[in-house]
Amino acid sequence: MLDTETWVGPYRGTTPADAHAVADLIVSSGLKAAAFDDLRPAQWSKLIFNATVNAVAALTGLPHDPHFAQGRLGELVRGLMDEGKAVAAAAGVGLWEDPWEMNVLATQRGHRHSPSMLEDVKAHRPTEIESITGSLVREAGKRGVPVPLHAALYALVRAKEASYS
Repeated sequence: MLDTETWVGPYRGTTPADAHAVADLIVSSGLKAAAFDDLRPAQWSKLIFNATVNAVAALTGLPHDPHFAQGRLGELVRGLMDEGKAVAAAAGVGLWEDPWEMNVLATQRGHRHSPSMLEDVKAHRPTEIESITGSLVREAGKRGVPVPLHAALYALVRAKEASYS
């Protein structure tokens, strides 16, 4: 069973009430869910978290564990998340949760989570780099926000994918 909430928000022609009804249905089935009148703040928090954690895991081979919040790697992760927060601010989106705090809490759970992008790299499959980190880098470009750390991770994961053949 999932131990995290499924986030639900209105989408094209639906209302916040519709989102709340869907979340209630999910909860009634025994899973966790939260409804939002505006999902963008939660989406951006999760995007920044995933763009960072997934790409770092894919390149280092490390599961998401305390390394991501401590020492030099923790400093890099914080810098990446700060870049992402600057893009969200430029897009006019306030974050629902601080991605750095999400990261720290996740590393303290004692569970060494293997992000999907790491699993893809290990299996020599295409990753989600384009839709996760790529979307953050593209939005940063539209907003004129420099994201050199994310741009580097994006290029390195793409190169890693190219090395499969």
